[in-house]
Amino acid sequence: MTLDRRTFAAGATAAIGGMLLPSQRMAAVEPRIDSKQLVTLGINGLARAAEMSYFADGHRGAALISAHLMCADNQLDDAAAARIIELFDLNWAKSKLCRDFPEADPVDDAVERVGKALAKGRGTLRQVGHDAIFAMHAMKAFQMVPATATEERVQGVCRLIDAFKPWRDDPADPQVDPPPFADQVACSRFILQEASASIDRFIGFGQGFAGHMLTFGQSLVEMAAAGQVEWAESCRVAFCKYVTVTRKGPEPTDRKISEHQFSKLRPDEVEYWQQRGAKTLGIGHAFKYPYAYYDLLRRAKSPEIEKEFEAKAWRLF
Repeated sequence: MTLDRRTFAAGATAAIGGMLLPSQRMAAVEPRIDSKQLVTLGINGLARAAEMSYFADGHRGAALISAHLMCADNQLDDAAAARIIELFDLNWAKSKLCRDFPEADPVDDAVERVGKALAKGRGTLRQVGHDAIFAMHAMKAFQMVPATATEERVQGVCRLIDAFKPWRDDPADPQVDPPPFADQVACSRFILQEASASIDRFIGFGQGFAGHMLTFGQSLVEMAAAGQVEWAESCRVAFCKYVTVTRKGPEPTDRKISEHQFSKLRPDEVEYWQQRGAKTLGIGHAFKYPYAYYDLLRRAKSPEIEKEFEAKAWRLF
């Protein structure tokens, strides 16, 4: 069954209710009445991250939004959605990070202000492109749940974007030339091919470089597709710098990381989430990587690229 954004939480709520004893159901399902509850929790996290641990907590906020979008846009069944919600409940949903903000009228220029904060980077590659990744998630949240676009949240998101620092900010290889981000098909194919090549280059060094190729690149395609072409293109130089970094492969000082165990399971299958331990979310890549991956596959419309990537996707997921 395909879940759309109107039915996602209703289905997930029903699934959770079926898994619990009657005495447990009222407390469990009440927070899930709103179909965009994970989005609200996520934007709360993004807006509060700058006053906490900006990098790690920003990841957590973005992961909540990614999880909702992944469930809403893909063929995840009710049991998978229920397990994802349960994982958040066990980890971040009830934490200070996701606590609600005081009620206030929304502002009219939330997305523009986030875009301007992002553009202030002026082509600087900042911490693997997380300024763009988190900006896209915030823009998406403000558009999906307009009531969350309050002054306090917008200011918090802008502070978060400003907090990111330069990282491997060397000139880009002139041969790196991605298609316009507004060209969804061509640019999605470019990003997926670069990510696939990165998986091969970084075997034994973890897959953060490949995963962030997906999330950084997808954030720019997503922005452009939503009409924020100016803000997406303001990150072109930074993205080219990141592609240059990944094409070089591991550096002598890079830390070696154990590889994932081989598995045929993928994040669009309920068993993938059911076998995941309650405390194995890390800082949220488990949701952000697959959301970006499936979104790019849908836009790329390339069975050939999908076949190539799927053969090695276990290394990333």
